[in-house]
Amino acid sequence: MKSILTSAHVQDHAAGLVQQHLRLKDYKDSCPASCLVAILFTACCRAISFSAACKSLPNAPSHETARKALLFNLYDGPDGDDPDRLRRRLERALGHCITRPLRRLLRRRRHRIACDLTLCPYHGQPCSDDNEVVRGQAKSGTTHFHAYATAYLVLRGERFTLALRYVRADDKTEVVLRGLMQRCAQLGVRPKVVLLDRGYWKVAVIRYLQAARYPFAMPVITQGRKPSHPKGPSGTRVFQTWNKGGYADYTLQETGRKGRKARVRIAVYLRYRKGRRGKRGKERLAYAFWGWQPGSVRKLHEDYRLRFGIESSYRQMNEGRARTCTRDPQWRLLLIGLALLLRNVWVWLHHEVLSSPRRGRRRYNPERLPFKRLLKWLEHEAEKALGCLDTIAYDRPPPQELLPSPCQGRP
Repeated sequence: MKSILTSAHVQDHAAGLVQQHLRLKDYKDSCPASCLVAILFTACCRAISFSAACKSLPNAPSHETARKALLFNLYDGPDGDDPDRLRRRLERALGHCITRPLRRLLRRRRHRIACDLTLCPYHGQPCSDDNEVVRGQAKSGTTHFHAYATAYLVLRGERFTLALRYVRADDKTEVVLRGLMQRCAQLGVRPKVVLLDRGYWKVAVIRYLQAARYPFAMPVITQGRKPSHPKGPSGTRVFQTWNKGGYADYTLQETGRKGRKARVRIAVYLRYRKGRRGKRGKERLAYAFWGWQPGSVRKLHEDYRLRFGIESSYRQMNEGRARTCTRDPQWRLLLIGLALLLRNVWVWLHHEVLSSPRRGRRRYNPERLPFKRLLKWLEHEAEKALGCLDTIAYDRPPPQELLPSPCQGRP
């Protein structure tokens, strides 16, 4: 006998998480908390603005009333001015997907944790502080971004978002990473190895991870003199001259005479680019690691490739992220957190509900519920609650092509 999962079940579960952990309150009789959640889900599922979602639902309140209701829930209360209040509530909602059976599974062994930074292009001016916007490489016609750091649990191919941080321009990388790892520790997740991006190749980050006893692996940024220099290559560029893979010790030092140092192990993986990206020949991939010993250089390369799934997670997050032109960073953080929460719900459903039991490990069935179908289900439930806009009034007389046929309805 098979059980049936319906769109109403998914809507009730997702809406319950949002209302319980974000503590949404009724603003007016015309805009209760359940109505506000339906509007937010519609904006996320259709990837449109909050105002456009209100206008597309006939029985929804006006977009101005809904906007005031959302601001009321964002800034109401004695700690409404606390910029971290919304972030803590979003993290509690994300952590709710780590259920008791999953917690027991996490206590048995250590797991891989992937940390990364995602940049959302921004074309406006900062709201109240210039540090709200970070600078980066040009993307989507701008070099200004709102930055968000996340930590993911890599569990048998499934990736749960554990922590979320809003990153300002003046935030230090090691401080942001410390916040992510502390949240993972609160959830009882012990890292087997922390997989980091090349942006964490810094002395302060490495020293923090070593002091906290967190094993890690990250790519090495190529720096130093080129092989064509009279004095030969230097720095990490030496590893790009190796003719075979292997291990080495390397000491990274900050600029200046009294700069701090950090000592790591380097693993160089050599492969041949057979026309990949229009290039041929040898390609050397250097990784820095500490606190663990991989079985081989190839094994280290394959383990690090598990981190690339976080990029797919960001792609899915953007599919379920509402658009906005507001300058309010709290509003933008809410939309990012809701998109990550919807994705966490999708991963939880595949892990706890849609997987097939079998001896050993459970079998996942991703074809049963794609992420886009889950978004369609939430959109459908919102339309059942607040109506669907399927008519448009226009000023011209109807053309002949739109009039019903005289034979229509005859047997």
